[in-house]
Amino acid sequence: MDLGQPVRAVVPSLDGPVLTVLAGLATPISGREVGRLVGTASPAGVQRVLTRLAAEGVVHAERRTNTVYYSANREHLAWPAVEVLAGLRRELLGRIAERVQAWSVPVHTAAVFGSLARGEGNIDSDVDLLLVRADDLTGEQSQVWEEQVDALVTAVQAWTGNRAQPYDISVQELRAHVDAGEPIVQSWQREAITLAGRDVTAVLRSVAR
Repeated sequence: MDLGQPVRAVVPSLDGPVLTVLAGLATPISGREVGRLVGTASPAGVQRVLTRLAAEGVVHAERRTNTVYYSANREHLAWPAVEVLAGLRRELLGRIAERVQAWSVPVHTAAVFGSLARGEGNIDSDVDLLLVRADDLTGEQSQVWEEQVDALVTAVQAWTGNRAQPYDISVQELRAHVDAGEPIVQSWQREAITLAGRDVTAVLRSVAR
């Protein structure tokens, strides 16, 4: 799945990104602004898509003086399908969170970082996971933990087609990373999205003391 534009898994054309932009807005915007938010297409290409979607009725087009403003037609019969496709990134984060929160050996902190967290990437991007475990796991708990992580990796690949890359680390190991000034810590501080357990930023502050 294209982690930057997940809708392309089903709608590979420019229509997908354009619809995703409009699905996330509550007020009309100009075609130029749609193009800016899509970010990877020519203005002419975006305009062709908007014109066609308006003709299909999926998008409202409203002329104001010399500019046409576009907005989602949420009453259109096709719009529920658009909402599902536009929300694939949110759905993925929700599934990961739900899976991790149900673990029998609790996670100290679970988060995503990297391209998924930034809303970037492509079909070759990994799903980067930060999974922080407690320091005092017993032998049996450690085995269950490993099975949980392996099952999550398998599930993420089934959900997306992308490889999950878990950064599996204990609280003590996390502290050592912070003390050593490991570059990956800056990535966690800058972009990680907490999905379960303690907030990543709070944990990093606590281990740095």
